[in-house]
Amino acid sequence: MLPPRTPRPPLSGTVNADIAVIGGGFAGLSAARRLSQLDASLKVVILEAGEIAEGATGRNSGFIIDLPHEVSSEDYGGSDTSERQHDIKVHRIAIALAQALANEKGWGKDIFDPCGKYNVALGLQGDKHVASYAKQLDKVKEPYKLLDAREIAAVTGTESFTSAIFTPGTVIIQPAAYIRGLADSFHDRVKLYENTPALSFERQGASWLVKTPKGAVSTAKIILANNGQAQSFGLFQGQLLHVYTYASMTEAFEPQRLGGQRSWAATPAFPMGTTVRRVEGANGDRILIRSRYTYNPRMQVSKNAIARAGRVHDRKFEARFPMLKGIPMEYRWAGAMALTWNGVPAFGEIEPGVFAAIACNGVGATKATASGIAAAEAALGQDSWLVQVFRGFAAPKRLPPQPFLTIGATANLSMKEWSAGAE
Repeated sequence: MLPPRTPRPPLSGTVNADIAVIGGGFAGLSAARRLSQLDASLKVVILEAGEIAEGATGRNSGFIIDLPHEVSSEDYGGSDTSERQHDIKVHRIAIALAQALANEKGWGKDIFDPCGKYNVALGLQGDKHVASYAKQLDKVKEPYKLLDAREIAAVTGTESFTSAIFTPGTVIIQPAAYIRGLADSFHDRVKLYENTPALSFERQGASWLVKTPKGAVSTAKIILANNGQAQSFGLFQGQLLHVYTYASMTEAFEPQRLGGQRSWAATPAFPMGTTVRRVEGANGDRILIRSRYTYNPRMQVSKNAIARAGRVHDRKFEARFPMLKGIPMEYRWAGAMALTWNGVPAFGEIEPGVFAAIACNGVGATKATASGIAAAEAALGQDSWLVQVFRGFAAPKRLPPQPFLTIGATANLSMKEWSAGAE
């Protein structure tokens, strides 16, 4: 949907750096930005295997959230309100970096919109989750607004939703435009090389040598921010779950075909439910539908898998927006996530001078950004509050052996989706 972009040239030959960042997504680019904020004299090299915003980062649904989007009391709040406030502070550090970039770039709401978000329900069970979420927000003294069916219909233009809760702190972005802008924000001391996969890295005296197809980077330190692809270096074997989520987006339609506001974003009342966005555009508006999750240990998704998910999206779209029946989907895609069994990031100094910011466990725009910031601070020897938080996580739990892992992961995802029902 964006105009074409000319990628930066790939690396050719050997270059020197103070820090090499492997991965040009939310984590890697946020790490590079934080490094340049802390020490503008640093020579930083970013290696991106593909092109900026063409991978999982550009396939994000665009929510930089401050509060967890799963609204059941089991998933949010519980009895440990201090832990929840702790998580919120981490999320807001990520939002602050994004907000500073938006201010610097002078972006409008089409790229960066601090508009908040809705959690929407489709029935009685969803209504109960929304009410439970409100009670948990009361415990941590976070603002919100409850909406009944009529009030949420005035926002969304459809009478399908039975209730909702609005929280004001979420930022909605155009993810590909955001990550392009972040990549283009660096000064001359930060060099980005696209279409330059890091093939390996090895110790070379007091430094590290990162090898690429046509060159190498000699660097004092490395930040690994390539998520599930970290396993291509033999790291975190048996610790990362590779899960794909799917989305579809309609063709542009005339705004008058759907009442309500022309731009809003909603996550589901049930975990594993359906995320929905209405995206305003100069040539018409679009609806984005995101749902379906699959376990893909080989980190590949077939066209058939996308088509199967698309059929689910079509049913969910028609159920929520019957007045838009007949408007086809123009785009369908899948995006990879790296999860750990115990829901913690793979973070820290895994070898002298090598720092990992891996496994965001979903909500990548927020958690990966925070992880990248923390990795940058740790690489420069800072013992910040955020670094202490990430260092305080337990190690990723080892996964069961195959075939039990595939059977268990697939069954678990299917059960959670079944539990979400119409949501």
